[in-house]
Amino acid sequence: MENKINTKVVKVDPENIDYNIIREAADIINRGGIVVFPTETVYGIGADAFNDEAVDKIFKAKGRPQDNPLIVHIAEFHELYDLALVVPENAELLAEKFWPGPLTMVLYKKKILSDKITAGLNTAAIRLPVNKIALALIKESKKPIAAPSANISGRPSPTEVSHVIEDLMGKVDMIIDGGSTYIGLESTVVDMTSSVPMILRPGGVTREDIISVVGECTYDPAIIKSEETVIPKSPGQKYRHYSPKAKVILYKGKTEKVAEKINEDYDKFTSLGFKTGIMSTAQTEEFYKGKINICIGDRTKLLTISSNLFKGLRDFDHMGAAVILAEAIDEKGLGKAIMNRLGKSASETIEV
Repeated sequence: MENKINTKVVKVDPENIDYNIIREAADIINRGGIVVFPTETVYGIGADAFNDEAVDKIFKAKGRPQDNPLIVHIAEFHELYDLALVVPENAELLAEKFWPGPLTMVLYKKKILSDKITAGLNTAAIRLPVNKIALALIKESKKPIAAPSANISGRPSPTEVSHVIEDLMGKVDMIIDGGSTYIGLESTVVDMTSSVPMILRPGGVTREDIISVVGECTYDPAIIKSEETVIPKSPGQKYRHYSPKAKVILYKGKTEKVAEKINEDYDKFTSLGFKTGIMSTAQTEEFYKGKINICIGDRTKLLTISSNLFKGLRDFDHMGAAVILAEAIDEKGLGKAIMNRLGKSASETIEV
């Protein structure tokens, strides 16, 4: 039987940080332990990026495949030069504009970063978060922190501490509760090792944002069609991710047609005895009156949808839903990242 860790859960106000707690958390990191902490995107499960044994604990706690690389978090821009072999001008321009923030850059790595973190690749994914608790912890630890999302591998990423407790209680040394994350989707990962930046995972910094700074940017073909044969340079590329226990069906097409088909399928699944839920938006929830329905946000304010998406999926699990019927949204801007996550959580997509 697996030994359970006595997990300490502590609350920290990001606007009035208790540095005694931060020092305690940094001490855990420096002793090779693992600490869950909030970022602006989702909660992360962190360990000393230079300690292979500690990094192993992350993979074990999450049940994460070893070929899925981790993101290394730094607290100051200059630390990038300690970890990356080459920092091209494009990368400096993007860092100047979007760091600290929800942007991760993939660069050729120095030997100081082990193959454990980079899944044997000669590149590393590096990010400077904006969350004050995350920055305080990295600074106090005096070293970069490797940290993927703090969930069981394959489950929806955690956007509030209750999600972390549900997945990782007894598997980590400390969980820092810093409130709800505001973006709600993992960072944008962009490959900076070629002349044209390539997005490996869409997130809060959009392709349009990147183009506005460096002039061009493409999407990795794996975003368009995820292949099991892909060698992931970034988290979120290869495996089915973000999935609740319920079966997710994604519906694409004109809004009224989608609502009509969702209503029809809701009645069908319900009549077969499956508890069914509908994931709607402010513009469409009126179509589903009298049905189990969670409105996850407003289509004209995409941040409301991104911040509630994973919470919505978990809420359906807590209701005991067997099937979730989810509407697609427009893939412009942040919509690309939302649809990337919804597409990876879904086991079926229906076009109407």
